[in-house]
Amino acid sequence: MRRILFTLLVVAGLVPVAGAATLTVDRLFAAPGLQGETLRALRFSPDGRLISYLKPSATEPEVFDLWAYDIGRRQHRLLVAARTLAPQERALSAEEEARRERARTAALRGIIDYAWSPRGDGLLFPLDGDLYWYDLRAAPGSALRQLTDSAAFETDPRISPRGRYVSFIRNQDLHVLELATGRERALTTGGGGLISHGVAEFIAQEEMGRTTGYWWSPDERHVAFTRVDESPVAEVERFELHVDGTRVVRQRYPAAGTANARVTLGLVALADGTLRWLEQDVEDDSYLARVNWFPESDALLVQRQSRDQRQLDLLRYALDGTAPRLLFSEARPTWVELHSDLLFLPARRQFVWASQRSGNRHLYLYGYDGQLARSLTGGPWDVEAERQQAALRGVDEQRGRLYFMATEKSPLERHLYYVSLQGGAPRRVTQADGWHEVSLAPDLRGFVQTRSEPARPPQVSLHDLSGRRIAWLAENRLDESHPYQPYRDTLEAPEFGTLAAADGTTLHWQLQRPQGFDPTRRYPVIIMVYGGPGVQTVQRRFGGRSGSLIPQLLAQRGYAVFMLDNRGSGGRGQAFAEALHGRLGGVEVADQLRGVDFLRTLPWIDPDRVGVYGWSYGGYLTLRLMSDAPGIYRAGVAGAPVTDWRLYDTHYTERYLGHPALAPTNYEASSVFTQLEHLDGRLLLVHGMADDNVLFTHTTRLIDQLTRLDKRFEVLPYPGARHAALSFADTGRHGWKTIIDFFDRHLLGAGELP
Repeated sequence: MRRILFTLLVVAGLVPVAGAATLTVDRLFAAPGLQGETLRALRFSPDGRLISYLKPSATEPEVFDLWAYDIGRRQHRLLVAARTLAPQERALSAEEEARRERARTAALRGIIDYAWSPRGDGLLFPLDGDLYWYDLRAAPGSALRQLTDSAAFETDPRISPRGRYVSFIRNQDLHVLELATGRERALTTGGGGLISHGVAEFIAQEEMGRTTGYWWSPDERHVAFTRVDESPVAEVERFELHVDGTRVVRQRYPAAGTANARVTLGLVALADGTLRWLEQDVEDDSYLARVNWFPESDALLVQRQSRDQRQLDLLRYALDGTAPRLLFSEARPTWVELHSDLLFLPARRQFVWASQRSGNRHLYLYGYDGQLARSLTGGPWDVEAERQQAALRGVDEQRGRLYFMATEKSPLERHLYYVSLQGGAPRRVTQADGWHEVSLAPDLRGFVQTRSEPARPPQVSLHDLSGRRIAWLAENRLDESHPYQPYRDTLEAPEFGTLAAADGTTLHWQLQRPQGFDPTRRYPVIIMVYGGPGVQTVQRRFGGRSGSLIPQLLAQRGYAVFMLDNRGSGGRGQAFAEALHGRLGGVEVADQLRGVDFLRTLPWIDPDRVGVYGWSYGGYLTLRLMSDAPGIYRAGVAGAPVTDWRLYDTHYTERYLGHPALAPTNYEASSVFTQLEHLDGRLLLVHGMADDNVLFTHTTRLIDQLTRLDKRFEVLPYPGARHAALSFADTGRHGWKTIIDFFDRHLLGAGELP
């Protein structure tokens, strides 16, 4: 559940205002998107001449096309229109559907990912189950080449480090294709059923931030890969209810306290296919967290995390067959947080590593032998970008500068900084307020950034390394032609502030006032909550973390909307995160109730009309709030909630609660069922009936107990829908209209929506 925060897509309000356009749920799922020109996956070409990106189709906002921006000519060019190449995309394979669900891209179509060749002469991308190559040296009319054409889906495609091969997974085995000849061959065999090669297992994808199971050596002579055997994992039956019938899916799901998949690290030689295992079965039930090649291709740097997640070992696996050597370990009495902030400095034979050993995530310089050279950053702030993304952006070894993203200015913002490799005070590069996402040019002459503020949709621009803007890629000017403009006067930016938790810890909040605010009136309030470990919801960016206009939707209908990041959430250091260790639904509930106490000090808030909404962990917390604090919340919506942590997966749950056999009281105290008899207020449950993450079993057990306790509730189940049910246009439109109608009936007394 590390990334389990449900991505609220673009959705907004419904009530007409005199002289202003009326924003509707239907409009928010229609084209063009109200954020305006939206560019994603921005990447420089290896030579720094082009910036490639994905952009929504003009008529289908969920379908993405491949574009490029020529820096010298200041020109945009459409490279591949997805619908031209694949007018009707076929149904996703089970493997691809699972990958997209884990990556939270399940609702996207068209070209959703791509990669540059190392020489910058071409781009690789998957579409409709096959792989394509766009040759930038060829004329546009003959630039496209289809690399594969098979009934099976090719997943996790890569270009080899020197550009000779394309690798991919097909039918749970690793394959390579030589670009010059088109010759294809399998590097592994025997995949299928419970065995897969080169595929990241469920736990790695969902909880560990590892999306792949294979790694090319820089010299292209070897590929390291995982062999995953799911036979030890307990099988659960999941009943997927679809409109055309019911399917029984037997899923291998590693619930807390049970066995994980067996993951073995292997190595295959490209020249002759020789295979050898770098590890045999690991006896201590540890996790293979990360794998990286040393730049010289003579060894692997392997990260192994203990089952209790309190120790992370960095091991050097040499290709000469010698035993692996421990470089160093990270250890904490609670848990060691995984990350992807590892950067090699070949000229110095050193690498940069991030650690939270000081209480905040900071950067350290190590020699290849594992000896610490020096710390590079420090202070009461974190080196951090988006959740699950690396914060390191690049290094200029010649000038001795390291570039990274951090919260030094504010935990509510992200900025680009650099620091000397000799250490010292960091320098901030991005100066304007707001949220920044940055990609550095490979020649380190500049960077491209996406920046937004609470009242301004994202803007994309090119800058030099002093921070000076060179050009707009997407200015997204809020003029009369912008799709957001008709609603701009009625939708106000949120307010931000702080309050103190019971122990004095500072908590950040965000408040949206009702449209047409009148201080003499009293308004209902809806608290939108996530509250789960490591996730931050209060951020100074357009639409918040999710890009959602839900708060404006509710403000149009006369609601105040409140969000608060309780202890345990992200961006605030390890002590703040660890406050919930050993007990979920404890400090989160206490802090959220402090937020209600704050709202009650506002004379225009009606304390008798308080609602709460949350999805996934937020759904869990909604149920805990309504049970632990009866009489506070008149109505609540719990989407895809975890109800019993024994039913959730090993890596996430045991990190916070320990092994259920060793700490059963942690699970009992954290369960929704502990205080369920006290649940008070009207309740709506929403859940996809084919959810393979938070299984529908969580809700069916809850329904049974609510019925036994004679509690009133409503249920909105979606046949065939998975965890991100409301991110799809059909279920999203219907779901949000139903949720808004539910709150209107119980907090406003209004009738149903048309």
